[in-house]
Amino acid sequence: MLQAPVLVLNASYEPINITPVRRAVVLVFKGVATTEEENGNFIHSTRMAIRVPSVIRLCEFRHIPRQTRALSRKNILLRDRYTCQFCGRVLPASELTLDHIIPRSRGGRTDWDNLVACCHACNNRKGDRLPEEAGLKLLRPPRPYTLHTSRQLMRMMGKSDERWRKYLFY
Repeated sequence: MLQAPVLVLNASYEPINITPVRRAVVLVFKGVATTEEENGNFIHSTRMAIRVPSVIRLCEFRHIPRQTRALSRKNILLRDRYTCQFCGRVLPASELTLDHIIPRSRGGRTDWDNLVACCHACNNRKGDRLPEEAGLKLLRPPRPYTLHTSRQLMRMMGKSDERWRKYLFY
């Protein structure tokens, strides 16, 4: 339960991040944030029971610089929504690989614009070729992780928590 997602809002109610319950509770206890919505569960200590937040809001406005994310397998899979970018199948992370659109052997770089989530079958079919040469077509071109991508992920995660809806501008 301490790893469950909590939506973090700026003081202006703008969604800026998702954090685990553990970090959200620390922010609330330090007085850095206030709880806007609770999820109905409790964290119990020997002396008290603490309501688990679902949405917290920072007490002071924080300027959020242009967001970038580390290039990692997890972030590529999140960006591509665990969907093979060639056949469109949604699969668990264990059944997906990362594919270089322009193969590294042909000078393709390992960056946001050249990596996509790909199932094993499509990756084997593509091999060391360009997608067109293998008879494959990308569902959508890859793009770097941006604030727009971050907001899309928040909306996607927010579908499972009704309390997030009014903050995510559906």
